[in-house]
Amino acid sequence: MAIMNLILHGIDAPNILHINTLAENLADVQEKDRFDIILANPPFGGKERKEIQQNFPIKTGETAFLFLQHFIKRLKAGGRAAVVIKNTFLSNLDKASTALRQELMESCNLHTILDCPSGTFLGAGVKTVVLFFEKGAPTRKVWYYQLDPGRSLGKTNALNDDDLKEFVELQKAFAESEKSWSVDAKDIVEAGFDLSVKNPNAPEEAPLREPRDILVEIVALDKESSDLLAQIGGML
Repeated sequence: MAIMNLILHGIDAPNILHINTLAENLADVQEKDRFDIILANPPFGGKERKEIQQNFPIKTGETAFLFLQHFIKRLKAGGRAAVVIKNTFLSNLDKASTALRQELMESCNLHTILDCPSGTFLGAGVKTVVLFFEKGAPTRKVWYYQLDPGRSLGKTNALNDDDLKEFVELQKAFAESEKSWSVDAKDIVEAGFDLSVKNPNAPEEAPLREPRDILVEIVALDKESSDLLAQIGGML
């Protein structure tokens, strides 16, 4: 599929290698193996064998977390990355997740987290976020954007460029809005490297009504309906 996709996009001789990327020991990565830019949507939900996990400093069977370590290692100093990952990564309490978030924030500038709505990536089965980071300097502040296209996304109603216009514009200056906000790294560290911060700028939702009030309204509406039907019946 990858070869077909590249050919359809004008690359006549794709250089695709069929290997398990995670089988490479990170200790063997040299400067010549690093990249300036990495864009990735790694598989998540899969599990890797114990012998594969030995290639990584942070041991975990979760494929997405192993790939994230791989991407960090493969970036050059000053290199940039955008990586899709399930949103539970932001707050998982297990040792591997916490250690990986710490590694990401200490070795890279995690400057942006894009919170995507359900259905953004077909087949994902879970909500996702996109991590934007630059290697070489620690994180000082994280800018969040809560993407809301105002419709349900799916196979026949995919995300498009217009849906991302506001995100692209606000991200240039890391501006705050009803959908975007910033959090200092020190606050995230103090929270145990928990990156799942609630949007403080979101408009307050209307308070939920009391069940008794709802029942009273239903009874009143039923009476109105009964009276109206009685009037109609009298006219027949």
